[in-house]
Amino acid sequence: MSGSIAEAVLIAQVLASVGMFGVIWTIQLVHYPLMAHIPPSAFVEYERRHTKAISFIVGPLMAVEGLCVLTVFFARPAAIPFWLALTGGIVETVAIGTTAFVSAPLHGRLEKGYDAALLSRLIRTNWFRTVAWTARGFIAVAMLVAFL
Repeated sequence: MSGSIAEAVLIAQVLASVGMFGVIWTIQLVHYPLMAHIPPSAFVEYERRHTKAISFIVGPLMAVEGLCVLTVFFARPAAIPFWLALTGGIVETVAIGTTAFVSAPLHGRLEKGYDAALLSRLIRTNWFRTVAWTARGFIAVAMLVAFL
């Protein structure tokens, strides 16, 4: 990967990863806990709107981040240590895997009706994504710094 392309990919990765870092902490500390205060009669509609609206924010960020992670891993600039690209790929896999196999199915079940136990599970398991995207933000910045 040439210097200017690598720099653009690394900058895009920082923007997407740090963007997801901000989103996931807001979701974890503010949004999910407040869901317990939605009246049960309004919860299904709220949950449906939440999943639709948040997709417009996280979808593009996750897509850009995923493409950048793959690009850096398979066309790694010499200045980026292999272990850093590998670690970035692993934590991205944790974030995306938890989203696809834990969080999204829980949201699907919550769209059928409020369930305090399911919401509690969503909040607890979301810590995996929160930690993973926090690590991704730091790793993305570290890669850019190493490159520059």
